[in-house]
Amino acid sequence: MRRFRRGAPGRNRLVLAAVLFLAFLATFAVDWAVSPSAEAATSSPSASSSASTAPASTGPCAVSPTNGCIRGTILDSERKPASGIAVDVAGPGGFAQTATTDDTGRWSVSVATAGQYTVSVDQGSLPKGQYLTNAADAERKVNATLNANVGQIFQLSDQQGATTADASSSFSAARAWQQLASGIRLGLLIALASVGLSLIYGTTGLSSFSHGEQVTLGGLLAYVFANQLGWNIWVTGIVVTLLCAATGYLQDAAIWKPLRRRRISLTQLMIVTIGLSIAAQYAFQYFFGASTVRIQQGNPETVTFAGLTLTVQSYVAMAIALVVLVGTGLFLAKTRFGRATRAVSDNPALAAASGIDVDRVIRFVWTLAAGLAGLSGVMLGLVLNGVNWQTGLQLLLLMFASVTLGGLGTAYGALVGSMIIGIVVELTNLVLPGDFKYATALVILILILLFRPQGIFGRAERIG
Repeated sequence: MRRFRRGAPGRNRLVLAAVLFLAFLATFAVDWAVSPSAEAATSSPSASSSASTAPASTGPCAVSPTNGCIRGTILDSERKPASGIAVDVAGPGGFAQTATTDDTGRWSVSVATAGQYTVSVDQGSLPKGQYLTNAADAERKVNATLNANVGQIFQLSDQQGATTADASSSFSAARAWQQLASGIRLGLLIALASVGLSLIYGTTGLSSFSHGEQVTLGGLLAYVFANQLGWNIWVTGIVVTLLCAATGYLQDAAIWKPLRRRRISLTQLMIVTIGLSIAAQYAFQYFFGASTVRIQQGNPETVTFAGLTLTVQSYVAMAIALVVLVGTGLFLAKTRFGRATRAVSDNPALAAASGIDVDRVIRFVWTLAAGLAGLSGVMLGLVLNGVNWQTGLQLLLLMFASVTLGGLGTAYGALVGSMIIGIVVELTNLVLPGDFKYATALVILILILLFRPQGIFGRAERIG
């Protein structure tokens, strides 16, 4: 019996390894069995298109020896895909087709004759508050050949006539005012997530690299409830915030508290957050795909106030973010539990000696941080008119820069740092094109670490 019991764990491990290996092989077998049918499904549209004298432009175009493809992408002022925009293509022999951008901002037209074609954007189909970056760029000439793709990318702006056909500078007082408002909006939304990130660092000393995925989770859950299930957007926001807060509670109960009790080092905990971030990103791609999804399908309405043109969602999101941030600040400053949270953030050992339940405070911080990040994801999805699997990942650098600038572990510092980062990043767009503006956050982060590592509200500490 002793030999049998000693050998049982070994046999169990072998059986478990065999089961996992067979499951691994079964996954590849299913994938191999499904892939031929998927290839057949994708090849059928191209076959029907080549057989037709007037190829349809509603589906994706596939090149073949008998046809070529003119395709492109249209991005809005926030560098997000713009859907529902009509693109007209005219060419030899009276050829005329109209394509419409899909949810990913892509359009395509199949042509059966090589030659020069004219591609023009129907400016009447642009979303409200969106304009072509260059008005003279609405019509382009392209040379299409058979069995090949030719691509065109159109960029939109929230400023009418942001650039013109001449070589004059795009800088103007009106555009700077508009970018300042966009910076305040971005700063408020980043602050929702950064405050929680700063509190986590203050109470545990952990830099959570998976915090960006909490933002993504909020946006994707809002897409499911508001878009797929048809819930009211206000109810959706409340439910998503509570669900994200619950994920923070469960994370601490199932992962972080057991690891703290085992006295795992902060470096190991940080590696765990990186692994959790990667796992969450792949999970998002698996369930939602890599394309951008929209929380609300309709084109957002714009409101002009004091020379600023912003969407209704932007005004509402800024107001909600401001109210929530003020409420969070009052809670931390005026309530007993808030003061306990700040005490743990300042000195966990002294707080524990004073009778404060440190584990309970940390559990609350994880819950609050995840809820605020989820709310930030909902607001960002509405403001940017879309969310995808890497929305939070793109904002993670901005959040870390905000927390470092304001002072590690201080909630008020995270708020101030977020506002500064948001404004500077958006104003940088006046001189740097597109997503280059996000590199500004990295420059600010480096300068902070060089000249004032403790941040604006942080305290200098002696090391050694």
